[in-house]
Amino acid sequence: MPKRKLTIFYDGACPSCVNDRNWFERRLSQPEHVDWYDITGRDADLKAIGIDPELAIRELHVMNAKGEILKELDAYILLFDQVWYLRPIAMIVALPFVKKRLSRWYRTTVDRRLASQGRIESDK
Repeated sequence: MPKRKLTIFYDGACPSCVNDRNWFERRLSQPEHVDWYDITGRDADLKAIGIDPELAIRELHVMNAKGEILKELDAYILLFDQVWYLRPIAMIVALPFVKKRLSRWYRTTVDRRLASQGRIESDK
């Protein structure tokens, strides 16, 4: 796996995730400093670097330049920070009371999407 500034682990089996990747790729301040890693079928690779494959399809994961893995909204905050005009949004999302509510919404939305795709069992 190449080492660069950021490695963004995305779900290539998810059409909206691929669309998000394409959207961000076109807007990154320095796209050459970002590697996109499709997690589809890469369970062993993910486990080797400490990422739970089941969580990887439910939460965005990003490896920073120090090799630290950030997930869910912390990963999005780091990703937003790579696009100059999204930096103010990153600061707002990082606020604890905003982050807590967004996290709940994020998890619910992702679980609904995965359940509708038949990739996880629905709680209903």
